[in-house]
Amino acid sequence: MDERLSRMELLIGAKALERLAGLRVAVFGVGGVGSVCAESLVRSGVKNITLVDSDCVAKSNINRQLPAFVSTVGCPKVFVMAERLGDIAPDATITPVQSLYSMGNKEGFDFKNFDVVVDAIDSLAHKIDLLATASEAGCKVFCSLGAAGKLDPTKVRSASIWNTTGCPLGKLVRNGLRKRGFAGDFMAVYSEEKSVAFAVDPETAESHGDSTRASILGSAMPVTGAFGLALSSLVIRSVL
Repeated sequence: MDERLSRMELLIGAKALERLAGLRVAVFGVGGVGSVCAESLVRSGVKNITLVDSDCVAKSNINRQLPAFVSTVGCPKVFVMAERLGDIAPDATITPVQSLYSMGNKEGFDFKNFDVVVDAIDSLAHKIDLLATASEAGCKVFCSLGAAGKLDPTKVRSASIWNTTGCPLGKLVRNGLRKRGFAGDFMAVYSEEKSVAFAVDPETAESHGDSTRASILGSAMPVTGAFGLALSSLVIRSVL
């Protein structure tokens, strides 16, 4: 028994731990949700994980994202996370990909190389395309819906994408999938809490290092972290 994973083996058994070690996981988006999910998976025994994100660390990330420190501002998130995860599991294969998944560059991602895809990206159109493309390629898919604008982690839930409630992003994703003629299913993590955040105007967003969005919502680690942990739990339980 690997002492680093001894408590996990006692919990789920050696065979399930072997299945976790053999999973090929891709996490798209390593912000407040994706970074926590990725670290939880590696700490739980996942040995092959690909991290996809084009962003560099901004000061406004420090309140909730694992790669964000004063010392890493300006550094690519995926490389900071890869180094962090490598220190947790030196025997793991951590592959950082500094790229933005989009409908225009999806041909650069071979989803046959992944067993599990975790979606933690923000852009609606690209999110819908990623979910459909990965599912149609045969990947087990897990999706993060809207974690911004929330403060109560006890309202975080998971359900089929077709059964999420109280999440406006979930409705938009479902509509987009229907328009594509998508007939599959996957689990999504969402919150039933009503948004409590104020929208930020573009000028303020730019001053926070987030000029790519017309507006942003506040977000807090208790909720984004809970989303990430819920996603990792879904992945872990999928091998049991």
